Amino acid sequence: MIQSIRGFRDILPGEVERWQHIEATASTLLQSFGFREIRIPVLEKTELFCRSIGEQTDIVEKEMYTFPDRKGDMLTLRPEATASVVRAYIQHKLFAANPVQKLYTIGPMFRRERPQKGRYRQFYQINAEVFGVSSPLMDAQIIFMLATLLGRLGIRDCTVHLNSLGCPACRPGFKAALAGLLTRHTGELCEDCRRRAERNPLRVLDCKVPGCRQALADAPSMVDHLCDACKEHFASVQNHLETLGVPYILDNRLVRGLDYYTRTTFEIQTGLLGAQSAVTGGGRYDGLVQALGGPEIPGIGFAIGLDRLVELHALVQEVSGVHPKVFFCALGNAAQRMASEWICRLAAEGIEAEMDLSDKSLKNQMKQADRSLAPLVVMIGENELAEGQAVIRDMASREQHKAPIAGLLDVLRNTGK
Repeated sequence: MIQSIRGFRDILPGEVERWQHIEATASTLLQSFGFREIRIPVLEKTELFCRSIGEQTDIVEKEMYTFPDRKGDMLTLRPEATASVVRAYIQHKLFAANPVQKLYTIGPMFRRERPQKGRYRQFYQINAEVFGVSSPLMDAQIIFMLATLLGRLGIRDCTVHLNSLGCPACRPGFKAALAGLLTRHTGELCEDCRRRAERNPLRVLDCKVPGCRQALADAPSMVDHLCDACKEHFASVQNHLETLGVPYILDNRLVRGLDYYTRTTFEIQTGLLGAQSAVTGGGRYDGLVQALGGPEIPGIGFAIGLDRLVELHALVQEVSGVHPKVFFCALGNAAQRMASEWICRLAAEGIEAEMDLSDKSLKNQMKQADRSLAPLVVMIGENELAEGQAVIRDMASREQHKAPIAGLLDVLRNTGK
């Protein structure tokens, strides 16, 4: 028996309805805030992620699914969506008519991480990106929108964590102060952090190893090194969040895992899933469009871990499965042909109906009807065809009555309205 690849999984009927509910809720809210959907390929040139995410990040160094195609070009299954959306924004010159664009996408990402509860090698994200807006009010709007989404899904035990990573003008001073601390604590750092300390010291703050976190307990705060413009921007974000009634925690350890972030960075975390606390996160990336060959246009965005969001949603809310409105129990060829025609007519009008086509007895067909959870069952056989009357049973009350076959579809259309 061939099974799925480790870290990849099937999302089965009974589960997928919850995914559809969350995706529909998110799409409706995003569109209310002016976002439009974009669909991007799962396969990109490897260079795109090396240049955007950063060659010294764990994603590029360890986690990407990268391979040469038949011509030797290096290709990668997308590990995140922002770089691909930026590439599309530049390639199709979406900035030409109007540099301000609000785009969102929902789909799978791929990283070769160690599979564990809630983490998969093919995972799903809801991503949204705003281009052409540098105002801190947009930063606050996006965080408010995410808090609103979680509220609509009934997920309450969440906290906004907020930080600023500054800009190229003010970050060197912070990096120098951090590098000095790392030099003093080199022996207490894990192997990965010792390597990061030389190449990209900011990444050390993102380490989850307890020894590293303890060694960096007195790490400098980026907020203390912000230039005047970044201070003003960050203060405005905080003020607007307070106006919108969104509580937050200042978190100077929050750096996210990607090199392209500048200024505002944020996560929404929960204690409902143990150590895997981040549900969504993002931030500003004002230099990314230009770094990938486009004009100097600011950007900000976020990603929601859909797998984790589904887990959270399952803890707080039931989602009803899809079931047919009517199940036909048909005995004999003539009755089956008629029931099959009725199913097609109803389905064309958006009314789901089912039947059994395996010539089972009425008793066995009724068992299947019961399992389908259809509220109505229509029974028809030779006697009913001769009389011109079908039998309709209400499965909740177990009451049944006859209805003329000639007008049966109208009866079924109107029942339960």
